[in-house]
Amino acid sequence: MGRIMKYTRRAFLVGSAAIAGGVAFGVYKVRQPLENPLARDLGPGDVTFNPWVLVTSERVTLIAPHTDLGQGTRSMQAMLICEEMDIDLDQVDIDPGLPAAAYYNTAAISELLPFMATDESWTAETVRSVAGAAVRLLGLQVTGGSSSVPDSFLKLRVAGAVARETLKQAAAARTGIAVDQMKTRRGRVILPEGTTFAYTELAADAARIDPVEDVELRPPEAWRYVGKPVQRIDIEAKSTGTLNYGIDLKRPWMVHATVRLNPRQGGALNGYDATRAEAMRGVKKVVPVSGGIAVVADNTWRAIQAVRAIECDWGPAPYPAEMDGHWTALADSFTEARREDRRRDDGDVETALSGPGVLEAEYRAPYLAHAPLEPLSVIVEVGEDRVDVWTATQLPQFVQANVAAIAGVETDRVFVHNQYAGGSFGHRLEDEHVKRATEVALAMPGTPVKLTYAREEDFAHDFPRQIAMARMRGAVSDGKVAALDLSIAMPSVQTSQLSRQPSAPGLMGPDGIISAGAWDQPFAIPNYRMTAYRAPQLAPVSSWRSVGASTNAFFFNGFLDELIEAAGADPLEERIRLCSHDLSRHVLEEVGRMSGWNGPRPAPGIGRGVAFCLSFGVPVAEVVEVRDTGAGIRIEKVWVAAEVGTVVDPVNFENLVQGGVVWGLGHAMNCEITYADGRAEQENFFDHEGMRLPQCPEIFVRGLENGDKVHGIGEPPVPPAAPALAAAIHALTGKRLREMPFAKFVDFA
Repeated sequence: MGRIMKYTRRAFLVGSAAIAGGVAFGVYKVRQPLENPLARDLGPGDVTFNPWVLVTSERVTLIAPHTDLGQGTRSMQAMLICEEMDIDLDQVDIDPGLPAAAYYNTAAISELLPFMATDESWTAETVRSVAGAAVRLLGLQVTGGSSSVPDSFLKLRVAGAVARETLKQAAAARTGIAVDQMKTRRGRVILPEGTTFAYTELAADAARIDPVEDVELRPPEAWRYVGKPVQRIDIEAKSTGTLNYGIDLKRPWMVHATVRLNPRQGGALNGYDATRAEAMRGVKKVVPVSGGIAVVADNTWRAIQAVRAIECDWGPAPYPAEMDGHWTALADSFTEARREDRRRDDGDVETALSGPGVLEAEYRAPYLAHAPLEPLSVIVEVGEDRVDVWTATQLPQFVQANVAAIAGVETDRVFVHNQYAGGSFGHRLEDEHVKRATEVALAMPGTPVKLTYAREEDFAHDFPRQIAMARMRGAVSDGKVAALDLSIAMPSVQTSQLSRQPSAPGLMGPDGIISAGAWDQPFAIPNYRMTAYRAPQLAPVSSWRSVGASTNAFFFNGFLDELIEAAGADPLEERIRLCSHDLSRHVLEEVGRMSGWNGPRPAPGIGRGVAFCLSFGVPVAEVVEVRDTGAGIRIEKVWVAAEVGTVVDPVNFENLVQGGVVWGLGHAMNCEITYADGRAEQENFFDHEGMRLPQCPEIFVRGLENGDKVHGIGEPPVPPAAPALAAAIHALTGKRLREMPFAKFVDFA
């Protein structure tokens, strides 16, 4: 263990310094080595060089701890290790591993810090480094915030390079040949005269020597995977229907459960009568759970039928029962008492808005469900001295801690087996279903309990995207945008999420999600003020793909378009003129070239809109083109330019961008969650309908690589989609859309 921890300490210092901004920490606690979880159960002759690589005499296993939610992150992680280890994807086993502090994610914290992504000052970089060190100390393993690529890009390549060089050193110890005379290819060390040793042949030798700690990473011109079109490791299985998602898993002697919960989220179960359910075929047990009741049966269908037969007395909702109450709470939040922060206050807004011709507007964005295709499911088995959990989760350590608390066992006796997820969009940052499954499993010790939510229950108990409202004032001068005063009110997403995670650190300081995608936009409007207001906690909410930017980009771009129109300027040209960040300006210019931009009304019956948002460190510009079909508005084409520093996988990059655009457009067109009598009125996909396949436009994508920081692309394409569509509809029809979903105001073909 000592030898492996020695390497782990040094490797993590390298990774932490590089990923967290290059600041060296002199704090002993930060320098303490983190345990390599792969070293716990090594067999004779097995070797692990770091928490991501395990070599035995039979196989090479790579650990990909970021959860694959359908975005290809498991393939990406394996590619980065294979790139430097000089081994091919078809030669390795890839495993998500068990939760461990060694898999902490420093990149996820950046979006929550009070610095613009464009700010590379000493102060900003120092705070980022300190925040990264704090994440390391806490050992927070998380998938989210488009952070998997930036978190992995350097440290997984280092992990692969260390493994490669140590295996070469093992070959040198065996043969006496100098390392600098050796090469590697396809998982083999090659000697000068052509003799080769498979990595697996060298495992026992490598276990007897110290890992090579100083390695050189290969230059981009030598890359085999990074930047090249690569088939994802899950494509064949997904295409043939053979991939096992969490909901597909089975265990010997497994029973099936489902729940019926108070449809008023957070309300109590005052009482119930399960007489009819208990008499139904296949029912094994009725178990009260937090906020509701569960039925255990011999299959899921019978469990669902039985739980619906239970008569329940539900308590009231702890939030306004009707939607008017939610909107009123937001409208009443624009007060000094509810001011959360003011991260932008450029120029003299009050003076600039003191004259005639001031424009004013109010914008609204509704609650939205996550609604992944795979409904929530989990298997929990309570044993004599351990609890096993099989599910897909973005926060495996929180699952581990919550299950341990409920089951009354030590955290290290909870084993979370992370699975492929059939979508998430933030849904699997929550684990209430795991908590309830644990409550049921405790009533049936020794028996694996598979809990599956019915689709309607999943919708009803989703923690949706935050509801939000913006109020804006602005002015123009000499054909230019001169002033913008933007105020945004929404409930705190972080407060809501953390309220369900007792083991998580509390929210320190303002909730930056309220202002994300608005205050941090790189536009030098001479007089610009952005104020965030924290509304009361209404319906419980959670992170939804692109979080605060998903609403705020609509607010910011929508009103900016109103000001640009009042100034008589071109929407793209004025954005380029105002842009104060070179990389962002290049993105705007590129999307103009891609689309052949010649104004918002290029031809009769055609409308175009442009929008920009910098979120998660990624500048993205989109142009949407719509046409009047006579039977409604049709979205014809979308052009997208994004700056990510390095495109790791161009095929997956294009797919993620296109998927983000479809996600953003579909929800802007049709979707909302509304409450009546405290209950979500939307129960299934037909109530919360995204974009239909025949409605999908052509989507043209270009990834720019001018920046020196590597970023993810899962979320950044979403925020510009809605405002670009709204602008295109305005150009076509003259209607100014200030509220989503747009289908309330226009018809789509």
